[in-house]
Parts: sequence; structure tokens; C-alpha cells
Amino acid sequence: MDLQPFIERFRRRFDEVEALLSSPDAFANPAKGQELTREHSRLRELVADGEAWSATRREIADNRALATSEPPGSELAAMASDELQRLEPELQRLTLRLFDGIAPPSPTDSRNSVVEIRAAAGGAEAALFAADLCRMYSRYAEARGWKVETLDASSSDLGGLKEVVLLVTGQDVFKRLKHESGVHRVQRVPATEAQGRIHTSTATVAVLPEAQEVDVDLRPDDLDISVCRASGHGGQGVNTTDSAVRIVHKPTGLEVRCQDERSQHKNKAKAMMVLRSRLLERRMAEEAEKMASERRGQVGTGERSEKIRTYNFPQNRVTDHRVDITLYNLAAFVEGDLDPILDALVANDVQQRLASVKA
Repeated sequence: MDLQPFIERFRRRFDEVEALLSSPDAFANPAKGQELTREHSRLRELVADGEAWSATRREIADNRALATSEPPGSELAAMASDELQRLEPELQRLTLRLFDGIAPPSPTDSRNSVVEIRAAAGGAEAALFAADLCRMYSRYAEARGWKVETLDASSSDLGGLKEVVLLVTGQDVFKRLKHESGVHRVQRVPATEAQGRIHTSTATVAVLPEAQEVDVDLRPDDLDISVCRASGHGGQGVNTTDSAVRIVHKPTGLEVRCQDERSQHKNKAKAMMVLRSRLLERRMAEEAEKMASERRGQVGTGERSEKIRTYNFPQNRVTDHRVDITLYNLAAFVEGDLDPILDALVANDVQQRLASVKA
């Protein structure tokens, strides 16, 4: 894809915005002035990235020409090859940055996320796998400097989780995690298997963008709110006060439960946030269904009917079926090293958005 027309468009618009900001009445409307300021800052970065992209492309062309014109094994040919190894990843990095400017991501990409993990097929082993996924995402969040808060959890025997709801907060959380929504499949010998047979179990993951009040209007008459005793660890306050909150959205039947083990007011606020997020995600999925049929297979549309990833422990293998990537470092992956696959999913998302963009 030739990015030069887009780079020229960025440069023209940058000059236009700069002229607008330099006019005496640029901030007569403060909101419009702030919007122009943000656009100016974004365009300045895109213009700089575009210039670097063009310069890097020229350097790559020069070094490729040098590498082929010099005798194999010569010092100049070796130097050119070394430069190419440095320049090509840099060109890829700049290309992805420009792609984000050409096809801007969804406004929800910068939001925090509600991550819901539920054991599916496989009984006790599925619950253990759900607990492993919870730990995996928590480790990944920790490595990125995000904060993870457990809003609700239901434990199973053997230390598993029937379901858990997490709130993950930080920079670009939904952008990185939204592609995790779907059915995750594990193949391994369960701890309860006496004869060493490999079992297949599944867990479902739903990643919802944290909804704001302006996104979803909740009418009091549509809500059935009740309180009950919290359960789980937490000291003397557990099972002695009605602090857990349960909310049912009557028009849709959606049910949310949240327990912070002590504060009923905090639980209600968090439960309302989760409910808004679920309703927002449902609306986004309905809008995606209305799009052209070729868009329905796109990563991130909310389709959860098919497995998206397989975790094969005997082979130390993890396979993402959407981008057809297989890694043989499952041990590191389940410890939170998700970027090799998440980077590919994000890049695939950008490519899908670019398909409908014209210079």
C-alpha cells in the first residue's frame, strides 16, 4: 500500500489547522479551540512519522542496491545487510503508526475494560482453566502497568473459577484486550485424571469497553436492584452484612452481581458500570450484525460461537485460529507474555479498517 498520498494529506491538513490556530479568534469557541489543538498535536506526530517513513524507505532502497551491487561477502555488502536488518523493523513500526492515523481506531479503544471469564465445557477442568486465564490476564496487565480489580467471582472445587469479572484500568486496555473475546480451548492432562489421558475443555472470555453514563441511559423503572450477603474471603465482614448487590435489567434480562465484601454503595456503582458495559457491548454487536456480510468474520465483532485459540500443554503450543499463528512457548504465554499474538491481532484489525479507506 502506497502511503505517500496519505502523508501528503496529513501535511496539507496540518498546515490548515496551524493557520486556523494562529488566527486571533481561534479560541473564541473554547471547545472548538481545544479540538483544533488536539488535532494539531496528532497531525504533527503523523507528519513527523511520515517524513521518517519516507526517509527510511529511501535508506532501505539504497542499502538493497548496495548489497546487490557489491561482491557477496565484501565489507560494504555486509554493512548494507546489517543496515537492512535495522531499518526494516523500523519501517514496519512507522507503517503501523501511520495506519492508525489513516484509519483511526474506535473511540472505545482507549477505555478501560470489563473482562468476564466463565468456565464452559469440561466441568472441574474448565473451571481450573478459567482460573489460569484469569491469572494470565492479571500477569499481562501487571507487566503493562495496568490495574486489575476483581468485581465478582464464583469459585469451584480444586481452586478453579466458575466465573470471574475483572475491571482492568490503564492505557489502551480495550485496544489490546478486545480481541480476547471468544471461546478458549485447552488440551492437557487434568489434575484429576488418574490414567494420564488428555482432555479438552473450554472457557469463554468477554471483553467489554467500560461504558460511561452518556453511552447508555438506564431508567430506574427498568432496574430490579436487590442486596444480599457477600461471600468469599475478606475477614469478619463477610457473610455478616448485606453488601453484595444484584441488578437485573428488566428489558433485556441481563443480570449483574458485584461484591466488594464491605461497601454496598461501591458495589452498586460498580454493578451499574458493568451493566452499562454489557448493554454497550450488546449495542455494538447489534450494529456489527447490520454491516455487510464480509465484515462478519472480522476480528473483534463479538462473535463467540467458535474457538479463537487453543492451548495445547503436551506440545507446549498455543495457536490463534483467527490470524493462523502458532507459538511453541505456551509456558511463557500463560505467564502473561501475550504480545506476540496480540500484536498480530491488532495489526489485523488495522488492515481490516484500512480496507475501506481511500487516499
